[in-house]
Amino acid sequence: MPASCQGRNVTTATQTLELRETPAIRGLPYLGSALGMAKDPAQFFVQCYRKYGPVVRLSMLGKPYVLIAGVEAATFMGTREGKDCLRSKEFWSGLVAEYGATRTLTGEDGETHKQLRDVMRSGYSKESIKGRYNEIVDITDRSFERDWPIGSMVPVVQAMQYMVTDQLGTILTGAAPLEYVQDIRITILHILNVLVTRQRPKFLLKRPVYKKAKARVVELGEQMIKDARARYDKTAPEDRNLIDDIMAAHIEHPDVMPASDLIVSLTGPYVAGLDTVANTTAAITYTVLKHPDVLRRVHEEVDALFADGTIEEADLLKRIPSLQGAIMETMRLYPIAVAQMRTATRDFVFEGHQIREGEMLYVGTSVPHFMSEYWPHPEKFDIDRYAKPRAEHLKPGVYSPFGRGPHTCLGKSLAEVQIALTMARLFYKLDLELETPDYTLKTKTAPTPGPAMDFKVRVKGLRH
Repeated sequence: MPASCQGRNVTTATQTLELRETPAIRGLPYLGSALGMAKDPAQFFVQCYRKYGPVVRLSMLGKPYVLIAGVEAATFMGTREGKDCLRSKEFWSGLVAEYGATRTLTGEDGETHKQLRDVMRSGYSKESIKGRYNEIVDITDRSFERDWPIGSMVPVVQAMQYMVTDQLGTILTGAAPLEYVQDIRITILHILNVLVTRQRPKFLLKRPVYKKAKARVVELGEQMIKDARARYDKTAPEDRNLIDDIMAAHIEHPDVMPASDLIVSLTGPYVAGLDTVANTTAAITYTVLKHPDVLRRVHEEVDALFADGTIEEADLLKRIPSLQGAIMETMRLYPIAVAQMRTATRDFVFEGHQIREGEMLYVGTSVPHFMSEYWPHPEKFDIDRYAKPRAEHLKPGVYSPFGRGPHTCLGKSLAEVQIALTMARLFYKLDLELETPDYTLKTKTAPTPGPAMDFKVRVKGLRH
């Protein structure tokens, strides 16, 4: 049955006719399903869906959760009922408290969420980099010279983290704080694992390495506040970047952006992009190198793209269909947004199962990525799935690389261009190879899924 919000006064007769008994996973004492989640959350959710259906109860570190998954859950996220029945606040409250803030974009719903999205929409859009594609290319080339020396084995995720920080810092904030990369990463690792996904115990926040890293991120935020405040009356509204927009909102509408929220908002681009974009670009590096026929097609496209030395911005993604197909296919097989975490705002019925107000949920929107019902031979890396007439990703609810619903990634359009430019330049400039032709990618799950930190490629030389 379709999902629908209901009040508490559901009659016994209605329950008898409509409600199904929700299955429950018998996990380990206290740990519950933590081990399965830690090993491979995407496949864990797929296995749950196959065995139990779209709704199942589980526990994690002594706390109960409901998993709703599949096309049913992905579709539900975008409906009016989904917006009304689910909120994200509880899962992000730990992060908000850790920074002494009142709210954050990811943890707000309804009107306050809309207010914050409106403040940051322009800065996170692809329009924010209009006319600056060649600048991104130059930043990327600078990263190659610094972190990808010829003849070396490069740790790809780490190199991508520095590149992403350089790109996002320069474009979105006007500065590239590379000296803070490791501090940002350590802080993200602890906050997401302990306070957001709650896969790790709270005592980890007492570790000196975390306290030092967090203090450094706060230091970065305070410097960003100082710089943005100094620019406020010197920057025309049409010339503002993301950081300028946030500072302007604070000065002009302190009820929307109070001083207590500035650090978490200003450092947000690094938190949002460091792991997600770095993990995705590292995974694309692997998938393309792993498939020589794909690499050949990508080389042909990027050689044509940069043939004139500079890049034309119009219709960028249309001029690199093979690379774009590889990017989309990688995001299907190695999703960053494996699940979205929500709390039930009220009692509601989903696919015949009663969900109670206050219950915490995992919404497994990536489950359809791995289902043969929607993707023929889903285990196969096939970059032509996305071109017409196949266009397998356009089936409702089957493809959710940027999440679903009101909290769909605000920087989606910007990330698409950033990732495409980065990968196009990588394969244009560098002659790369995997450690061995039969190398199989090892992955990590914390704080976000992606290639393991020890994944390396060999830089054989320069192509151009």
